[in-house]
Amino acid sequence: MPNENVWQRVFVACATEPLRNRLMVALAYDGALRREELVQLAVGDFEHVHRLIHLRAETTKSQRAREVTFGVTSSELFVAYLNERRGMFGRIDGPLFRSASNRNYGKPVGPSTWSKTVEGIAHRAGVARLSTHTFRHLRLTDLARADWTIDQIARYAGHRDWATTMRYIHLSGRELAARLHHASPSIQRDRENLLAALAAVR
Repeated sequence: MPNENVWQRVFVACATEPLRNRLMVALAYDGALRREELVQLAVGDFEHVHRLIHLRAETTKSQRAREVTFGVTSSELFVAYLNERRGMFGRIDGPLFRSASNRNYGKPVGPSTWSKTVEGIAHRAGVARLSTHTFRHLRLTDLARADWTIDQIARYAGHRDWATTMRYIHLSGRELAARLHHASPSIQRDRENLLAALAAVR
């Protein structure tokens, strides 16, 4: 999992990408989306008023529908991209992300295109280990930092098994220590009193 300095470099590199790709990065993070889930998003999947994305069962790995959210930046990028997209391809529904290349003009973007986009971002940012899945790891870790329960995070990620979710959460030692000290002061105090006996032994 990249540290904060590396993430800064990644997002600086992302800022030079075309509007479509910047929206893809923002949604990949906000929704903790898998590569296939991201590229299969359709215009009709978005509930813009409530900033919700309805992921259809057929687009998810677990074959179960779920809802994820998107933030203010994604919302702004989404509106801007729809305007740009309408100017380029006309008013069309269906898959959200469309190719602007001469070879595949107007056709839906596939998983390999998204992978190549992230590879390009990683190269410009000078980051060796960045994949389409890394944004998912960051989002789920941030949800843990925001005190979401493991059950809530698992549901957001679309995981059936909590053990899978745990592999996505990368809290530092300091973050884990802070959680322990603030989780339940009375329990922690009682435990410290018991442990004090260990320190009393000479």
